[in-house]
Amino acid sequence: MTLLHDLLNSPDPGPFALLRYEGADRLEILRGTSRTVDRLADMPLPELAPGETPGPRTLALVPYRQLAERGFACVDDGTPLTCLEITETARLSLDEAIAQLPDTVPDTEDLGFDIDDDAYRALVAAVLRDEIGHGEGSNFVIHRTARARTTADPRRLAAAALRRLLTDERGAYWTFLVHLPGPDGRTLVGASPERHVSVDAGLAMMNPISGTLRHRDLPPGEAGRRRFLDFLADPKEINELSMVLDEELKMMAVVAERGGQVLGPYLKHMSHLTHTEYLLAGRTGLDVRDVLRETMFAPTVTGSPIENAARVIARYERAGRRYYGGVLALLGRDADGGQTLDAPILFRCADVDPSGGIEVKAGATLVRDSTADSEVAETHAKAGGVLTALGLRPAPAGGAHAEVTSYADDPRVAAVLAARNDRLSSFWLAERPAATAPGPLAGRRVLIVDAEDTFTGMLGHVLRSLGMEVRIRPSHDVAPGDAEAAAADLLVLGPGPGDPEDGTEPRMVRLAELVRERLAQRAPLLAVCLGHQVLSLALGLAMHRRDMPYQGLPSDIDLFGTARRVGFYSTFTAVAEADRLVTPYGTVEIARDADGHVHALRGPGFAGLQFHPESVLTEEGPALLGELLTTLLPIPHP
Repeated sequence: MTLLHDLLNSPDPGPFALLRYEGADRLEILRGTSRTVDRLADMPLPELAPGETPGPRTLALVPYRQLAERGFACVDDGTPLTCLEITETARLSLDEAIAQLPDTVPDTEDLGFDIDDDAYRALVAAVLRDEIGHGEGSNFVIHRTARARTTADPRRLAAAALRRLLTDERGAYWTFLVHLPGPDGRTLVGASPERHVSVDAGLAMMNPISGTLRHRDLPPGEAGRRRFLDFLADPKEINELSMVLDEELKMMAVVAERGGQVLGPYLKHMSHLTHTEYLLAGRTGLDVRDVLRETMFAPTVTGSPIENAARVIARYERAGRRYYGGVLALLGRDADGGQTLDAPILFRCADVDPSGGIEVKAGATLVRDSTADSEVAETHAKAGGVLTALGLRPAPAGGAHAEVTSYADDPRVAAVLAARNDRLSSFWLAERPAATAPGPLAGRRVLIVDAEDTFTGMLGHVLRSLGMEVRIRPSHDVAPGDAEAAAADLLVLGPGPGDPEDGTEPRMVRLAELVRERLAQRAPLLAVCLGHQVLSLALGLAMHRRDMPYQGLPSDIDLFGTARRVGFYSTFTAVAEADRLVTPYGTVEIARDADGHVHALRGPGFAGLQFHPESVLTEEGPALLGELLTTLLPIPHP
């Protein structure tokens, strides 16, 4: 009798997990005891004792509701943060494991989606119209749940589904089965395509994935290849990935010492789907539990900006997400005693309760140019692999994966992928030195006011690259008369969601107060996106809500006589009738388009930018900021 046989057949095997890592030819078996903890900081990660073998120590199931640790909104469904404290590990070759897993999936009853296709179409339309259309964010992920029921032992069902995933699914980051026994236990089985975050030897990595092509939509032969090239060149797919890239760069800006470096893009081939992806890498000295906390959760399952995306999800989704959108987190120690972390996103998985209830959750990423029909189809496609493994959907016709994989050798595919980086910011694509060369801005003190969009973390790294000393504080913490703001050489009012004319919104009120104070004091001020809109209102400009939001949109503009490629994340824009405006604070120069929509403005000691100079979509962000700030800040004499 083998350990795997015992785990699947004994009456009470205790908690265990079966894991296959991407590309591995073996199955990892983890066994131990389970306990629940309240916070990520409480997840056990004991020191490596003398003579003790390095490796995994704890496997944590982190539910979506853990977002409350960051103060973000969520439906509290009571799902616990459960830790499997590992006491025994073993390995089986993949062939041995597949031979021992059951090859017949027990009968299950398909109960359909909790939200039918028509209702989900209406939900998509409402989010596009009322949230993205009103400036609440650039993208949101709203899920629905495919439900089923079985009378079989959840372990047997999950083990049979795992076998199918191991034999039929390709390209998964982790393929897994986690069993937590007991009346309140769960059994999870799935194949997650996406690393959320990992840390090894101090190197943190994230893996934003977005853009989805169903292989069944590809015709055979050259026509399929052309359709694949069209997918890679589709602006919607490009912008969707760029938005989640920016959002995960925001997270890397917090956990990595110099922010993240962008690697890619790459293709992610699954059995029935192909995605596009980037890798982000950066050095960190944080405890891995803090890394995990600061990166809750991936924009590919939430949206951006993350804090308001959490609010939108809480408003629109009918029930809690349980583990969907959370992570599996494997915490361990390396040979030197250093902390390690590997955390795939918990999606593309089935959640089976002890009574036989089955849930498979799937969400679509809603962006400015989404269509309701395509997002309905995307949820079916994303749930399809696991539903097929459970015997609830027929397996698609074979052969498509091999043909799609062969496209990677086509020079046209490589060229289209590489072209995605042609006009992205080289600041984020290159490895940056630890030291910054002295310049005219070196040593100048900057206070950034964060208005609930952590683009401010990226902005901080760009300003530090110019030699500036940067602090970031939330808007609710910076009031008029603040001593640090008064002492700063430059105050930066950052981006955030919402309507700048909403006088009942505390953030808008606070930003307006800070703008008025700074202008009255003739103290240097830079305002970005939402901050720029509030500054524009203070200068007497009108505000306009765009018919089509500019969310995650790269655009070529004329910026005070210089052509620039910049990234917009906005629904509202100031409108001006002329290129100059006389105000009580001096004459203001305005950069605008043919419709009068204001891209930027500058006056004596202040400037506003509607676009994001820190975004990966802004081609020359650091140079642009350096030029602008040297005109705002008086350069001290030597």
